[in-house]
Amino acid sequence: MSNSRRNFFKQVAAIGAGVAITKPAKATEEFPGYPDSYGILHDTSLCVGCRSCEAACNEVNQLPPPEKPFDDKSVLDKKRRTDDKAYTVVNRYKDRDGEKKPVYRKIQCNHCFEPACASACFVGAFTKTPLGPVIYDPSICVGCRYCIVACPFNVPAFEYDEPLHPRVMKCTMCYPRLLEGKLPGCVKACPVGALTFGKRKDLLSIARERIRKHPDRYIDHIYGEHEMGGTNWLYITGTPFEEVDLRMDLGVTPAPEFTYSALSAVPMVVGLWPVLLTGVYAINKRNQKMAKKEEEEAVLAAIDKTRKEEQAKTETALERAKKEQQKAIDIAVKKALEETSRSKDKEENE
Repeated sequence: MSNSRRNFFKQVAAIGAGVAITKPAKATEEFPGYPDSYGILHDTSLCVGCRSCEAACNEVNQLPPPEKPFDDKSVLDKKRRTDDKAYTVVNRYKDRDGEKKPVYRKIQCNHCFEPACASACFVGAFTKTPLGPVIYDPSICVGCRYCIVACPFNVPAFEYDEPLHPRVMKCTMCYPRLLEGKLPGCVKACPVGALTFGKRKDLLSIARERIRKHPDRYIDHIYGEHEMGGTNWLYITGTPFEEVDLRMDLGVTPAPEFTYSALSAVPMVVGLWPVLLTGVYAINKRNQKMAKKEEEEAVLAAIDKTRKEEQAKTETALERAKKEQQKAIDIAVKKALEETSRSKDKEENE
């Protein structure tokens, strides 16, 4: 039994044990975030909507190319959200009065201190790392998609067109690059400095200093400093946050407090999860075996078809060669008879 499968059943058993708890689950203590974690500050007053960040994200994460190239600005005519083929998107927001220039905002995972996706995941597929990013392990994911429903920022997306091994896809803040000491792809590609990478505590100081120096340019608020208990992705802007689709109704309470309350209200569903997840696991395994069997049968059928085609070609070639040989013999015999006839006629004439 593989480690992933063993861990899966251990976690399922733990979920089943939780059914015996009749008292509503109490949320964990508020987590203030890792003190030396990193983050990214997005200053919308500097963003020009060039989509260089999108192109860099696409390249770094080896995502499929978009339907329209990254220099095609027509995609900004409508609002977009992240999906399984785009971990980040830039949206354009027009000024209501038409007096100011459009505002652009980059959208991606906000990497919460206490992620709703992680608190809603029964198998621990999501992890908040000390560096700051929230990462995902597809090897233990069972595809329940609770993380997608739980995210208050509507970020995670599911690979619906992947039949065998669908994953939940989202920005990782380029976690593998951080481990190598490199900048996130989007930050490195930004040509105007709208994205700043660094320790979160330093980014807060930078944001406060910009707001202090330019009170006419910015709203006196750093989005993500306290929202949902805090995030590692921060925003400052001169446009009301609601007008750039940043929710202001989330409050400062971490997501797990809401998640645990919701789960405690449905003990029967939680009790059925071990059975359900075991069934899902078995179905997935069966589908994989069937897919492998079908693939092997398809290969054998292709080999057999090729063999028969080659045999038919060989037989046809032999038949053609036989006919050509017989034709050559007939011609030679005819020529010999003609020469014999001519010789006989010549002798008679002499």
